[in-house]
Amino acid sequence: MAMFSDKIRIRLKAYDSRILDQSTGEIVETAKRTGARLAGPIPLPTRRERWTVLRSPHVDKKSREQFELRTHKRLIDIVDSRPQTIDALTKLDLPAGVDVEIKL
Repeated sequence: MAMFSDKIRIRLKAYDSRILDQSTGEIVETAKRTGARLAGPIPLPTRRERWTVLRSPHVDKKSREQFELRTHKRLIDIVDSRPQTIDALTKLDLPAGVDVEIKL
């Protein structure tokens, strides 16, 4: 049995942390089921974007409204992958709000 030592790095991004954690759980479960060794999921720093907007353009100059957009990120490294692992990961159906980046 030939062992592959290909390292696969999977980066996940989402605005909703619950969907992101659910997706990482599915990926980890699939990788373990195929017999691959993995490191993670590692939570990366959350990116926060903030905007301050005037509520009214004319009268209330001191009245402002603040908005925030958070981008949550996770990192999974699959250290020893097999061909079955790659096939299973490509067949995974992840939720719509998750951005997946795979580096081989």
